Amino acid sequence: MEAAGCGADRRRKSIKDKAKISLRKYDVGDKFSHLPLTKASVLMPLMVKDEKLHVLFTVRSMKVNVFSCFQMGSLITPVAGFIDDSFQACPNPEEVSAVFVVPLDYFINPVKYTALPYRASDGVSHWMHSFVYDDPEHNTSYEIWGLTAHFAVFLALVIFGERPTFDVEYDLDNLISSSEDSLLALYKTQHEKRKSKL
Repeated sequence: MEAAGCGADRRRKSIKDKAKISLRKYDVGDKFSHLPLTKASVLMPLMVKDEKLHVLFTVRSMKVNVFSCFQMGSLITPVAGFIDDSFQACPNPEEVSAVFVVPLDYFINPVKYTALPYRASDGVSHWMHSFVYDDPEHNTSYEIWGLTAHFAVFLALVIFGERPTFDVEYDLDNLISSSEDSLLALYKTQHEKRKSKL
């Protein structure tokens, strides 16, 4: 039994190490710190469960004002980090109503996916990712959409390097440069919008 446990530990470590190597290739560090935007981060906690990478999500309590979390024109950066596989969440019910994990590869090969159309502030039409995950552990379905889904898709693309079963707005052969171009285009739109109000 001890040998089997050691083998499982090695496999978990190998999965984490491979993911860390992929993440380091896409680490932008402070490359965009010069942009005059409010800085914010979204933590994408990763863990290995059943020998697969999973991402941990929380569902905000209805008592939390979602719009107070981020300002328009913020530079929001995803930050990936690993949590211990034995982590047990103890959420504050005033802030979090549910905690669940989703296999990271679900964000490149989902069972339930919809692309939702939306128009950005510059008038350009885009598609927003929306996933529904049927969680067997809690016997509940969770919807993951918007910025959270966007970051989960990007994280899966970075770590797995595979094409998703749905369309994305990135050049998958040049993921880092196309994502940076997308960020700079968004910044330019926000900057022009601010200048026009002066």
